[in-house]
Amino acid sequence: MAVAQYIGKTRSPFMSSRHIHLEARLSPGVAGRRLDQALAETFPEHSRTRLKAWIQGGQATVDGRAGRPKDTVVGGEWVRIVAEVAEEVPLAPQPIDLDLVFEDEHLIVVAKPAGLVVHPGAGNPDRTLQNALLAHDPALAALPRAGIVHRLDKDTSGLLVVARSLEAHTALVRMLEARDIHREYEAVVHGVMTGGGTVDAPIGRHATDRLRQAIREDGRPAVTHYRLLERLRAHTCLRVVLETGRTHQIRVHLAHIGFPIVGDPVYGRRLAVPRGATPRLAGALRGFRRQALHAARLEFEHPVTGRPLAFEAPRPADFEDLLGALREDTATGQAGRRA
Repeated sequence: MAVAQYIGKTRSPFMSSRHIHLEARLSPGVAGRRLDQALAETFPEHSRTRLKAWIQGGQATVDGRAGRPKDTVVGGEWVRIVAEVAEEVPLAPQPIDLDLVFEDEHLIVVAKPAGLVVHPGAGNPDRTLQNALLAHDPALAALPRAGIVHRLDKDTSGLLVVARSLEAHTALVRMLEARDIHREYEAVVHGVMTGGGTVDAPIGRHATDRLRQAIREDGRPAVTHYRLLERLRAHTCLRVVLETGRTHQIRVHLAHIGFPIVGDPVYGRRLAVPRGATPRLAGALRGFRRQALHAARLEFEHPVTGRPLAFEAPRPADFEDLLGALREDTATGQAGRRA
C-alpha cells in the first residue's frame, strides 16, 4: 500500500509544494509492466509523464537503486521518490457559468460548451474549466488539476466527469486506465459511409508538428468504434465509442480512414461545399468554425458507492443547426432526383 508524505511549505492553496516524498511497495498486479507504468498505477495522483521524468532524473529508486522507465518490474519492489516539484503559476478561481449535470460529495459531471479550454496551458493561462471549478468549489484545489481526470479538446462540447474527493480521484483514474468508463460521442464527417466499423491504429505525436497527433507504428494502442446515425447527401452523422483515450483520437482515426470531421481545423479538409448544396447548407458549412464533435454520453459505476450512473448531454445549438441544414439539403436532393 502506498505511503505518501509531502514535505515543504505551500505558499498558496493553488501552488504545489517544492519537495515531495513518496514510498510504496509495488503490488503483484504490476508484474511484467514497465517501471513508469507501475509507478503511474501506484501513484495515480501524478501523471505518467511526471513520474517518467523523475525516473530519468534519478529521483526514483527501486530497492535502493536507480532505474529506467522501460525497466520491467516483478512486483514487491520497494520504490522511493524524493523529488523537487517546480512551483506552478497560481490558479485563480474565476466565476464562469457551469452546466452541472450531476453533483454529490465525490463527483461533478459537467457539460462543457465548445470554446472552453479544460485546463490552463500555453496560450490559455486562465478562463478555463479548471478556473471555473475552483470558483464553484475551492476545496478542489487540494486535488490534482482540481479533480479533472480526463479532457475534451477546446472546441469539442459535451460531458466530463470531475472528482471531488481524493478517493474518487484515485478510483476514476484507475477506471479510465481499465476502460471502465463508457464514453460515446456524436460526430458529423465529410463523405457518405456505408456502414459502421472499428479503427485500430496506434497514435503518437506527429514527427515534425508537435501540436498534432498521427498514426504511428510506435504509437500507443488506440481503438475507436463507430456506427451510423444518419446518412446524408454528402456527409454522415456517427455515434463514436472510445475504447482507449488518446489525444485527438477520434479526430485522427476518422481522418485516417478518409472521413474527417466537419470543421476540424487540424485534421480536416479545406472547406468544401458540395456541388448543388442548398444556400442554407453552404452558409452552415462556412460558418461552422469548430470540429463537429460532441461528447454525448457517459456511463460508469460511481467510484465510491458503486451505483450505476449514466448521463446524456443534448447536442448544442450549432451542432443541431448544422444537422438541420444537412437534412434539408439531403431532402432537396432526393426531391430533385424524383422530379
